[in-house]
Amino acid sequence: MARDLKPAGTGIILLTLALAAWVSMLPWPDKISLLRPEWLVLVLIYWVIALPYRIGVFWGFFAGLFQDVLVGAVLGQHALAFALVAWLAQATHKRLRVFPPLQQSLVIFLLVGVSVMVSYLVQDAAGRAQYSPLLMQLAAVASALLWRPVYVLLRGVRQRFLVR
Repeated sequence: MARDLKPAGTGIILLTLALAAWVSMLPWPDKISLLRPEWLVLVLIYWVIALPYRIGVFWGFFAGLFQDVLVGAVLGQHALAFALVAWLAQATHKRLRVFPPLQQSLVIFLLVGVSVMVSYLVQDAAGRAQYSPLLMQLAAVASALLWRPVYVLLRGVRQRFLVR
């Protein structure tokens, strides 16, 4: 029956992705900048898990392109990483939904870690890598720790604005 309903809330999805991109651009002190969570990836993962029949690889690719342009990264770096993460999240969405919160956070750590590693590999191939890949994984740790509050917040938004 849920598939018979007409999709709604595309504007809300775009707004949450834009807000996540904006929050990711806020300045952080240099000493803790490696702990900056991957906000856009977290929001993308939520929407892929919540609406796998609507949000998928193409959304990930275009959100990644937006991130590339926003931060001035190698064009396609985040697009490739986000598309891969969206594909992995879409392939495992049924299992992710039933996992307990701690196990979900572990999977989010792995998904964000994949995104960070793909970004690192592209940066390294372009000669623009600044940090070691292990240091870059701190963003995945921070993202995993923030997954549950982000999940609860976005679920509330989804229910409030009837996004389907």
